[in-house]
Amino acid sequence: MHVITKTKDLAAACQRLAENDYVTVDTEFLRETTFWPKLCVIQMAGPDMAFIVDALAEGLDLKPFFELMHDSNVTKVFHAARQDIEIIYHLGKLIPAPLFDTQVAAMVCGFGDSISYDQLIYKVTGARIDKSSRFTDWARRPLTNKQLDYALADVTHLRDAYQFLKANLAEQNRSHWVRDEMEVLSSVGTYRTDPDLAWKRLKLRVRKPIELAVMMELAAWREREAQSRNVPRNRVIKDDAIYELAAQQPKDAEALGRLRTIPRGFERSRSADDILKAVKRALDLPKDTLPKLPKGRQAPDGSAAAVDLLKVLLKLISEANGVAAKVIATVDDLEKIAADDQADVPALKGWRRELFGETALKLKRGEVALAFQDRQIVALDQVPDVNPKTQAAE
Repeated sequence: MHVITKTKDLAAACQRLAENDYVTVDTEFLRETTFWPKLCVIQMAGPDMAFIVDALAEGLDLKPFFELMHDSNVTKVFHAARQDIEIIYHLGKLIPAPLFDTQVAAMVCGFGDSISYDQLIYKVTGARIDKSSRFTDWARRPLTNKQLDYALADVTHLRDAYQFLKANLAEQNRSHWVRDEMEVLSSVGTYRTDPDLAWKRLKLRVRKPIELAVMMELAAWREREAQSRNVPRNRVIKDDAIYELAAQQPKDAEALGRLRTIPRGFERSRSADDILKAVKRALDLPKDTLPKLPKGRQAPDGSAAAVDLLKVLLKLISEANGVAAKVIATVDDLEKIAADDQADVPALKGWRRELFGETALKLKRGEVALAFQDRQIVALDQVPDVNPKTQAAE
């Protein structure tokens, strides 16, 4: 099997692929020891051709690949695209467009929540994919024939899944549903790692504004440090250390060295000095500029019961329409709808509102009832009851 290692061969392959209306794409990468994913292999296939690219080949320029990803005349087909797109965005500073994610499309077509690639291929084509090479070392060279066969199967079978799902979506008039979902995957904001927002990745184990300020400073410092050194965040300092630092707020190396989560001798390192400076920046903030602790939503009385009913309705509607519940509404959506008829959530917009949102609001207002008939739950239009007291007065 020929593996592309030269820029001119990659350019020729991408030129051929650009003549088609779609290309299936997958990548193999490593990120266990790095902050940024290390791209090792690229797989691409058109209707009647397929290529494997050794992304680690010496002297290989990936520019032709990025140009193909940027070609608006070619639909880029991925399965579970987010990590692949993250790599392309980081290395090529672009997001593939137009985009089609077969995992999202499968959810819209009734294949359940977040179906795996091998399960989807089996259900669509009956083919069994050998996934034993999934966790091999893709940076080691030479690549084995088993690795290459595995890599190629990830894009050749994807062609069949794409054609099947595309036809299914058109038949059910749901193609625009998937296009709406692609907006999130196509947003630059999905892949940007803003250090100043890194604290949002952490659990909120703080009780005071000053503790939150320290946590925010430390999380931002760690994010910048991890990116610049290209190491995982926890290789810089662990989450538990940030929580303890936020609570204890050490002012000098001696106090830092006494913390349980700080390794022995760490207080003498350059990083220790950076940590103490970050803590000091937070402690120097004027009181009136300290961040406010996020408030948990106060659920109105009865909303818990309303959420339970909405969950039943969601399950009923998702099964009746062959759409994964996860695509229609999240638990967070349901909680917000239970609290507010005007909630700003996807479930009350566009096709989701038509499919679920309107009925959800009717259920809240008592205009729709859930009943158990013929061994299954059904939604019934409610007939307003006549008030017995009013009737007696007449």
